[in-house]
Amino acid sequence: MPISANEKNIRESVTLRCHGRIVRGEETKLLCAVLKRKVREITLDLREVTEIDAAGIGALVSLQASGIYLTLANPTATVREVLRLTKLDSVFEIVEAQKSSELAICPDQLVAVAS
Repeated sequence: MPISANEKNIRESVTLRCHGRIVRGEETKLLCAVLKRKVREITLDLREVTEIDAAGIGALVSLQASGIYLTLANPTATVREVLRLTKLDSVFEIVEAQKSSELAICPDQLVAVAS
């Protein structure tokens, strides 16, 4: 499944709920979806991300390096393991939402980041 994201704006922060895989070929679409928001704080809800590879990790690092403060919310076990193996779990803020509604996103705010 290609990566896609939904969006929720709260003041100067944006939450993107990602679905699918953040892998080579799809990571640029995630970068574009984030950068066009023109905010400095982004939460990526990763609860529905099934896979992330080196290109996906590179996209996250690039966003952080560009001055965007990234919070990774609800990473799956697979994503969490990749972050641990690359020692990036100490670089990114990783949170678990207390309630599913904390990061709830309206279906009509779907942002396509993959074809």
